[in-house]
Amino acid sequence: MMWGPWDGGWWGFGMGLGMLLFLALIVVGIVLLLRPVVGSSEPRRERSRALEILDERFARGEIDRAEYEERRRVLESGGS
Repeated sequence: MMWGPWDGGWWGFGMGLGMLLFLALIVVGIVLLLRPVVGSSEPRRERSRALEILDERFARGEIDRAEYEERRRVLESGGS
């Protein structure tokens, strides 16, 4: 029996592997494009800003050391 060019063999394996790699590349590209839009970096930025405000209030004398340390501990622990 003669094998034609489309009867499988190593070509079929190579083309299947190539297709999987191509699809993986598309998925990675979509994830990298959507990551800044959907990313979870926003809460971290908000917490950092909250600590900056707390530092400023302490520096201006609006809160005492005990209140500053308590609020800083709460912010650094994630608010729980």
